Amino acid sequence: MKIIVFGATGDVGRKVVDAALARGHQITALGRSKSKLATLPSKAQTVCTDLLSAEHSIAGSVAGHDMIISALRPDEGQESLLVTLTEKVLQVSLATSVPVIVTGGAALLKLADGSGHTVLSAPDFLPDAVRPVAEACAKQDALLENSPEVAWTCLRPPAMLLPDQRSAEYAFGTDTLVTDAAGDSQISYTDFAAAMLDVAQNRHGFARRITVGWIDPAP
Repeated sequence: MKIIVFGATGDVGRKVVDAALARGHQITALGRSKSKLATLPSKAQTVCTDLLSAEHSIAGSVAGHDMIISALRPDEGQESLLVTLTEKVLQVSLATSVPVIVTGGAALLKLADGSGHTVLSAPDFLPDAVRPVAEACAKQDALLENSPEVAWTCLRPPAMLLPDQRSAEYAFGTDTLVTDAAGDSQISYTDFAAAMLDVAQNRHGFARRITVGWIDPAP
């Protein structure tokens, strides 16, 4: 496949680029920082641009690809930009007829305890520091819901994304946090990226909104 990755120099984006190249896909990596793009594997074609100010040129870069993967995450303090960035991605997807897989958030996933609460609504579940990005992810979800004309799929992480190389068996879910035998909801960036590529390679085998998490205890 020919895949273009938005946010390719971020925590998720880098792992997606690595995973896609390892599976033999052709990758275009898009980011705002030329110096950060230069640290990606040499097999990845890079495009240095700002999605918020270069919509038309980005559409030109996207044309001819089989899939867009959006791994965009705004900087701390700018969480509200997530909705604007996602809207731009959806517009480019629609204009080019290239389907998109969006990295979502766990905010609206139900807890696995049967309480009916979501990550965002459960009392004392979220630390105050991450509430702004969780609220932005909830608004991102509403944007997707109101964009039925776009060929999007949204992959939501579990409660914890771990910045390491560890791998364990993972499974997909729909509207509830995936947990392991110990009740933990987590996955490494490495395995989340692998799951993203699973979805890209078999998009029609998945619901529009899905989540993923380790089902074995973390190694």
